[in-house]
Amino acid sequence: MPHAINTDEFTFTGKKAIKLEEHETKIKDVYKNKADYRKLIKASQKKINDLQRMMYAHDRYSMLLVFQAMDAAGKDGTIRAIMSGVNAHGITVHAFKEPSAEELDHDFLWRTTVRLPQRGRIGIFNRSYYEEVLVVKVHPEIVQSMQRLPANRTDNLEELWRQRYTSIRDFEKHLWHNGTRVLKFFLHLGRDEQRQRFLDRIDEPDKNWKFSEGDVKERKFWDDYQQAYQDAINATATKNAPWFVVPADDKKNMRLIVAQIILEQLKSLDMEYPEVTSERRDELQQFRKKLLQD
Repeated sequence: MPHAINTDEFTFTGKKAIKLEEHETKIKDVYKNKADYRKLIKASQKKINDLQRMMYAHDRYSMLLVFQAMDAAGKDGTIRAIMSGVNAHGITVHAFKEPSAEELDHDFLWRTTVRLPQRGRIGIFNRSYYEEVLVVKVHPEIVQSMQRLPANRTDNLEELWRQRYTSIRDFEKHLWHNGTRVLKFFLHLGRDEQRQRFLDRIDEPDKNWKFSEGDVKERKFWDDYQQAYQDAINATATKNAPWFVVPADDKKNMRLIVAQIILEQLKSLDMEYPEVTSERRDELQQFRKKLLQD
């Protein structure tokens, strides 16, 4: 029997500190077999699409999905698997990599702020402003040599990280107050599983394009990244902008869990289709008659 999905198991709102080493990267399957997985994911796609259509018509809310993970955790595939059934007009996807010169000339939240979803839409960030307290924290030389902050702002790096956590919390609180629901996913991949996926990228010709020397280089900093993720989650998880730590060693499990979380969060929004008045219905019938006579 498949394991039922209880999303509370993966939800963190800041009430209790998380220790990533205590959370499994693989759990019992939440699907029976491949056919069952396909059935479940398609059903989730349809439900998400239906709720997003209502969100678009309601035109009061938007939703921001933030995906963060170690390399090879499956961010791209998860986004594609869950959102492939959603109307393309209702979603936007942005992948954030190394900042451009223009982005470096602004504060660390600027480049993602200008990509926020409009009302009625779901925005997806493949990596995000959290890189500024993750990769930059693991490699502080980035902030010291590339981000061109005033010298006295980088003298005390621990204080800098605390300030950035505060800025992120305030930013996400601001979004919530203005109708944007923020869901943050950490796809929790095991170190051994990452190694196997890198080997697959080398051994399977159709995956060679995915392999980067930098992937192997960053593995040396595995423990540092785990600590950085743990610190970021503990510092920024709130009731209105929760983190979801999702086991990522099994991609099918991961995708079904993420889809269920998105569905539950969409259902929690107070949305409805705009009410059509009796006068408007009469008007529409007049238009209908004209069209039939055309």
